[in-house]
Amino acid sequence: MKQNSAQSLDLFRQKLKLKSLEAGENFKKNFPEAHQFLLDKGLELKKIREHSAKLISAGAITGTLLLAPPTGVGELPKPTEVIKSLDEPDSNRNRLPQKELLEALSKMLPQEVRPLLRDEEKRLEQVIKDITGIPAKATLEEEHLNTIYGYIGAEQHLKRFPGDTLENHGPYYKEGIAPGLGAWGYFAKSKDQLTPDLIETEKWYSVVQTLYLPGWNSRQPYLRDWYKYRKLMILNTKNGNAVVTAIADSGPAAWTGKHFGGSPEVMEYLGGSRYKKGAVLVFFVDDPENKIKLGPVDYNKINKENLIQI
Repeated sequence: MKQNSAQSLDLFRQKLKLKSLEAGENFKKNFPEAHQFLLDKGLELKKIREHSAKLISAGAITGTLLLAPPTGVGELPKPTEVIKSLDEPDSNRNRLPQKELLEALSKMLPQEVRPLLRDEEKRLEQVIKDITGIPAKATLEEEHLNTIYGYIGAEQHLKRFPGDTLENHGPYYKEGIAPGLGAWGYFAKSKDQLTPDLIETEKWYSVVQTLYLPGWNSRQPYLRDWYKYRKLMILNTKNGNAVVTAIADSGPAAWTGKHFGGSPEVMEYLGGSRYKKGAVLVFFVDDPENKIKLGPVDYNKINKENLIQI
């Protein structure tokens, strides 16, 4: 019985083999161009199923890699988890908010400066607003900088009106005054027209790379007006010092390795008299009613219980 079964199986295999050969010959005869194409690609008709299986497997692996989140992103804690961890145990409640923010940043920021993912930006926005009270936005009115996590460098004073001199800018002389004007020219047409608000704008001005924004050339009239004196919150990621600034110039050049710039007063507050370059977070300030003043953000004095919780 077993011998008959084995003979039947061998006969079946032989018939399949003959059928395969016959199909191959028919394909070669009826479709010579397709047959030659497969040969040129190093493929044989009888092995086409095997090759297809390899392609499907490779595609599945590639799809898995593409759909998987970047390394470490999925491990980022949620803002509520970070804030909750900072509020526990009870002994932490009397700590300064600045220390709490630094601990949160150490958990949420990548070790190296780079453009952040949208998910990372949203988490930072929520934590910063909860701790500092500043409505920080990476994207505001559909506008977004090329990066919000980069290096800031020291800038000089800007001429506020025709004939303005360094001596008119207070005690911060060492950085000097720029020989040219800012991206939007003079702050006022004359000294008499220099208002207290414009004095504060130059004092706490910042620089961003508007010239590298996508669509800057095609959308320049709109973007030029939108970015003029736009409020930013700049946060030193090493010590937690934060300052609200106004954009008043364009730069720095990409070859400098810096992404932002700050006035002498901005840099002094962020890191001290020797602070020339450092890693910072930069957010737009969502302040349509213009209630948030330019200058240092002393959020250590803020009562967190009175802030809007997210």
